[in-house]
This record gives sequence, structure tokens and C-alpha cells, in this order.
Amino acid sequence: MRAFAEILEIVAERCPFVLPIRLGMAAFPARAPSRFFGGEDAVISLLHEDLSEVLAASGSSLRCGVADGLFAAVLAARDELIVPAGQTVEFIAPFSIATLRREEMAGVCRRLGLTTLGRFAALSEDRVLERFGSDGAHCHRVARGEEGELLGIRDPRIQDRLRLLVEPPPPPPQPSFFGGTSLVDERASLAAIRLQQRLGPNEVKVARILEGHDPAERATLVPFGSTGTLESLVGDPAAPWPGQVPAPSPTTVLQTPTAVVLTDPAGHPVEVNARGLLSAVPGRCLLGGGAPVEEVVAWAGPWPLSTRWWDRRRWRARLQVLTASGAGFLLGSERGRWWLLGRYD
Repeated sequence: MRAFAEILEIVAERCPFVLPIRLGMAAFPARAPSRFFGGEDAVISLLHEDLSEVLAASGSSLRCGVADGLFAAVLAARDELIVPAGQTVEFIAPFSIATLRREEMAGVCRRLGLTTLGRFAALSEDRVLERFGSDGAHCHRVARGEEGELLGIRDPRIQDRLRLLVEPPPPPPQPSFFGGTSLVDERASLAAIRLQQRLGPNEVKVARILEGHDPAERATLVPFGSTGTLESLVGDPAAPWPGQVPAPSPTTVLQTPTAVVLTDPAGHPVEVNARGLLSAVPGRCLLGGGAPVEEVVAWAGPWPLSTRWWDRRRWRARLQVLTASGAGFLLGSERGRWWLLGRYD
């Protein structure tokens, strides 16, 4: 198995789309490599050269065949043949009916004198479907060259067996899926690695908490195991981060803040002055969208924040409020308006 995995890696250097079919058998589309290297004979010759050492070390041999469709290519590999395009049906016609790997059907066909694929292909499609069912009809289409792959020729477990041979990357210096080292966490990490191998390294992402001022700045998605990307995002945890909203962070952080109205008990708007102080005590909060007016029973802040000259100039203040219904909100004030930034559930 390890030798086969090594062979696949070497073949993939010249033919990137190589796929294992079952242990000891792999296939790849030959058109593009043959055009690049100067023909199908040249590709086969180069593969023999590339694999000479690993084949000698493992005591194996290499047989290559080229034909239209996987089924015909497997038969061509037995005698190391290159079947010209469009001649698949003529090539497979002399082969035994047993090559379809259907023992019961092959036994019936032999008793009827249908010993070769050519004779089986000459039967009426309706008669084959009537006698052998849908699987027999599929084999009939393969014998006629209408389908290129015989069902059952692939080992569905070969991909997973080969992946188990690949050493997983070192664990990232960051918490994994569930923040621990349990068996559940290890299984989740292995599943993520397998998905990355199938979909790409940037397609599997995990949530991480970073350093920053606002809750929206501190939550991000990073590719699983991407230590370099994470280090470039986290910032300096020892930095003072003036104006940072204290813990706990809101349970729900809105990607797009919604406008709210914050007033004092008398209904007058509450504003934040240039010194970062409230103009009045918060008394009511209207979230909009048909929501009822919430009576503010407690509040904390505000925490003003002004970005420095090398960032986009921005001044804002954040305020935590608790309403009589028990709901907690994180509000932000910017350019004279209040916005809902998050909810404490």
C-alpha cells in the first residue's frame, strides 16, 4: 500500500489528475500529457523511467494501457497496448464474457453460446434488459462501447486507505474545533484534514478570537491549521487596546449594524459629546423594525474609540445597555446616530 501511494505521487508529477481505482491500479486522462510530452508512447516511456527505482525496490512491475474508457484501458494494460481512438468496440469484442465480472450472467451467456463480449454486444438491448435486468443492460452498454466504465471496478475504500498513510500535519498552535484534546476533537481534526485534501487548504475554516477593540473585529474565520495566517491577524495580545469593550462579548455580533434610537426617560435623544460622555441618562431604546420600545434599566460605558492617523479616520463610542425585559444590547454611536452592534443572550 505504501509503495502504491508513492507511485501515485510520482505519477502525479507528470499527470496531475491521476486517480487510484483499486490497490495497484490507477488511471488518468492521457490526452493532455500526450500532447505535452509528444505522444502516448512518450508518456509511458517517461513513467517507466520515473518509477524504475520504486518498482525495483518493491519488486513490482508497471503495465500501461491506453483506450477509450476505463474498462477498455484496463484490458489494454494487460498486454501494454495503445488502442487507437474510436476502435474500442473492435478491441474488446474478442475478450471473454467473464471480463464483465458477473459470474451468474457469464454462466448463462456461455450456455447460450455468447462467450465473447462481441457476441454479447450483438444482442438486442430489450432482450438483455428482460433477461438480466438493469445491471445486465449496463454491462451490455459497456460491451457496445456506449459506456466507458464498468460498475464495481473501483474500490470505494481506496481513497480513505491511502489517506490514512499520509502523516497528518503537526497540530496547529491554536485551539482545535472543541478546544481540547479528546477523541471527538481528534476525529474532527482528521475530518478537517481530509476535507482540505479533497477541497483545498483554504476551504475548511474555523472560528478564532483575535485581539482588537470591537467584538466584530475580534471574531474571524481562518483556514484550519494556518498558523502563519493566524499570527498575521491576531495582533499583539500584550498591547493595551485602549477603548476595548470589556468582557463578556455579545453572543450575537451583527455583520451589518442596524439603526436604533436611544433617548432619555423624557424622550430626548441621548448623544455622546467630544469628550466621550453621554448627554443624558439612557432611558428608552427603540430597535426599529416594529419592535416595542425597551425601557433601559442599567447601562455601562461609553467606551470612545478614535482610530489613529495611519488608519481610516473614525470616531465612535460603544455602550452596553440592559432593558427591563432582560435583554442586553451593545450599541455604537457614530456620526450622531446609534447602531445595534450585538446582543447579549
